[in-house]
Amino acid sequence: MNPIRTCAAGVLAATALTLGAASAAHADPPSAPAPFTAAQTAQARAAADAPASLATLSRFFDRDGKHPAAASEPHLAGPTVTVFTLDPGFVAGRAGAPVADPDFLASKAVSADGQVASLWTVRTASGWKVVNIATGGDEVDYVTKAHGAGTVFREPQIDAWYVLRAGRVLPLDAEARHAVGAGGATLADYQRLVHREYGDKLPGSAYDREGKAGGYGGRAAPTAAVRERAAATGTSAATAGTAAAAGALLAGAAALAVRRLRRSRRTV
Repeated sequence: MNPIRTCAAGVLAATALTLGAASAAHADPPSAPAPFTAAQTAQARAAADAPASLATLSRFFDRDGKHPAAASEPHLAGPTVTVFTLDPGFVAGRAGAPVADPDFLASKAVSADGQVASLWTVRTASGWKVVNIATGGDEVDYVTKAHGAGTVFREPQIDAWYVLRAGRVLPLDAEARHAVGAGGATLADYQRLVHREYGDKLPGSAYDREGKAGGYGGRAAPTAAVRERAAATGTSAATAGTAAAAGALLAGAAALAVRRLRRSRRTV
């Protein structure tokens, strides 16, 4: 697979754009911030397991009207995990920027006929809300695969999954292996890589001003009125429309978190 790297909306200080490849190469970023707390994780899981969320999940599993059995009694399976996403400041080479930030909490769900989906939950002004349902269980699977050793994060532009462990960025899937090799890369080398790929496509760049990218981000915020889309990145979970979009999702309207080309993102 040869995925096309693209960019999506995000927020970044314009001053960071002045940093060149040299500063990216010499930055000494911390590994990653702490994940969401146990209390936050419990609240997010409760939101994912709420009757309204499960009702939406039932419609998701029977979205084509051909699998009524799948819609009966869907349930959560496995832990609820923090999903980290590549930090724009790290891409820009900003001193002290972490490689990735806590983005949202994901819970894996299973239908009666074995379909798998991930519920993305974020904290909004009115509490924790499910803002997206995605096919597959990558989010929980890759965090579980790391066995708690290191920080698992995603590079949403190609939907690559990595674990940062002992100063090295190690691949967890084929996209990541294509990017950094089977043996991974040092954190500094990985920063040079993403700076080279995306550093000229950040908000305020000529690429952004020409409307080609919509900026750079990689966060979990949904947009409304989209039933299905396969794409390359996400947007910020902290955007102002998150709460409204979450309510729309649970009301049965569409929400979107953009994703890689080979894994569709669907909502009911």
